[in-house]
Amino acid sequence: MVRPAFNVMPHGSVGRAVELARLAESLGYERCWVYDEGLAASDVYVALTAVAVATESLTIGPGITNPYTRHVGATASAIASLDEVSGGRAFLGIGAGGSLTLDPLSIARERPLTAVRETIDACRRLFAGDTVSVEGSHVRLSEAALLNARAGTEIWLAGRGPRMLQLGGAACDGVLVDFIYKPHLGAAVERIHRAGRAAGNDPRIAYSTMLVTDDDTMAAIKPHLTYRLVDSPVEVQEAIGLTDADAGLIRAALSEGLEAAAEHVRDEWALPFVISGSPTECGRELHRLAVQHGIESFVVPLLDDEPAEKLLQSGARIMEMIK
Repeated sequence: MVRPAFNVMPHGSVGRAVELARLAESLGYERCWVYDEGLAASDVYVALTAVAVATESLTIGPGITNPYTRHVGATASAIASLDEVSGGRAFLGIGAGGSLTLDPLSIARERPLTAVRETIDACRRLFAGDTVSVEGSHVRLSEAALLNARAGTEIWLAGRGPRMLQLGGAACDGVLVDFIYKPHLGAAVERIHRAGRAAGNDPRIAYSTMLVTDDDTMAAIKPHLTYRLVDSPVEVQEAIGLTDADAGLIRAALSEGLEAAAEHVRDEWALPFVISGSPTECGRELHRLAVQHGIESFVVPLLDDEPAEKLLQSGARIMEMIK
């Protein structure tokens, strides 16, 4: 069974995120991630708290937050407070953060692997109820302790780079792999599990990409593939036929916005990053990937408001097929 989850971008009102969360819960979704995109979206913890109050069963957490925009103590306290409000349903989703979040705040993403590793370790100890003193490269705490701590609060990591995936496998309860070039999915999951075995850990795997069942859904995802395509490794660009000139054209158009850049994205470049076809074909592919790679949950990304209900309903139907 693939457990259904979703990740909502609170671009609009917090009330809209709550509306989608309620719909998702009614459709059988089990986990709600909320994007933390800084000034580009509503505050992640305000949105998560509103979702917590409005729902009964969803596990909820940031999808993902980063180690830079908030002090580690503030992040741990926010998760612990969310856990209290939700009746023990909170988790921490952590990653290195991206330019959409950090650039407007003039924050440099320095030594991301170290920053994420130190954040995971500090949060784990704080959640366990420890009094923590750390003088790390990124994390600094002095006799710090949480008011409300729950040992066993889950920590999930989201990332793509080999060392970040290894960190997730070794130190986290689960790893979210999203919009990865599908031929590399198996190697990524094996890297996670190899690191987990070495550390005596057994991480769970969540996978996220778009379920493309029609032309409208393909059009909706292209703006969000623009920056992913141009940032892909050279070998991936070569494999999908994306030339340096093509990448340069997309990169230049990004200065005019995602929609402008999306006009230069071809379907054949997008298809290796998504699950596509009829709902039945999407269900078969998702089932195959889940069985082959031990994927516990599939996360439907709600990156834009307009197709959100459609994506939730379609995702629920597809995952129902493969129970």
